Parts: sequence; C-alpha cells; structure tokens
Amino acid sequence: MTIRQGFAPIAADDARVLVLGSMPSEASLLKQQYYGHPRNAFWPIMGLLFGAGPELTYEQRKKILMAQGIAVWDVLKYCRRPGSMDAAIDMASIEINDFAGFFARHPLIDRVFFNGGTAEKVYRQRVLPELSEKFNYLHYQRLPSTSPAYAAMNLQQKAAVWAVVKKAAAGMVK
Repeated sequence: MTIRQGFAPIAADDARVLVLGSMPSEASLLKQQYYGHPRNAFWPIMGLLFGAGPELTYEQRKKILMAQGIAVWDVLKYCRRPGSMDAAIDMASIEINDFAGFFARHPLIDRVFFNGGTAEKVYRQRVLPELSEKFNYLHYQRLPSTSPAYAAMNLQQKAAVWAVVKKAAAGMVK
C-alpha cells in the first residue's frame, strides 16, 4: 500500500471556522488541491454559499474561503490507503495532524465541521483525547460528506445542511 500525505491547511490567521476532511482522494493528490475530484460537491457547495465555485481557479477559491474566515484541513497527515475510499485507510498507519499547534495559531476558530463520518470518528478517537482542556471551547458538528461516494443526498440537499458553515463564519451560530 502506498503512503499518502495530506496537504497543508488553507487558513488565514483570523479563521473562525475549520472544515475537516479525512485525507485527500487520489484525484485531489494528483491535482494537489483539496476536493479535487470533479464529482466532489465541496466546491459546488462553496460556490453556492460563498461564490467560491469550481469555475474559479483553485487560488481564487482558497482566497475567498480565507476572506470568509473558513479554514480547510484534514485530520490525517499520513496514512496508507489503496485508492480513495476512507474505508480502505489502514488505521494502523495513520499519523494525525498537529491540532494543538493549529488551534494555538488560529485562536479565533471556535467551530469545527467534519466533512463526513470518517473525519469525525478519527478526530474524536485520536485527536480529542490528546487536546488540552484549553481547547474545550471548540464546538463540533458532522456534516454530510461531499464525496461522490455519499449519494444519499443531492447537491441542493447537502448545500442546505452545509449552510451552517456560512452562519458560523458570520458569527450567527453559537
């Protein structure tokens, strides 16, 4: 199995919201872009919510999210995984990103949204027990996965649920 390495976070110093995935897909790794699979709904949803849609360049999309106070990262720094499916991640091989350092560098973040179940499960099992009590102010919420593998909801349904990210970035959710 090939070792996969995730990306650095997309995050401005004044980020207020963090969206967490698990590990970039094969398509994302090839493009060196978060949510690079053409059928992943993340960028279409960001287009509907913030005007950061897939028709823009990746750099433009990143700038828009950062200007809105949104950070994007993954729970995993490294893992072994054949293909792109979260279910194929070799859990014995995972290395977690440095969340204590990240939250210390981004003290305005108070909301963490998980892009699907694997990100939430691994974070709660491997990150939360290691985080200092000084980060107890963080609020967590799982959102429906934007992956094309999660087909239980269409784009409009996912976007309606993901609208909480826009409210949180605007300080309208506590």
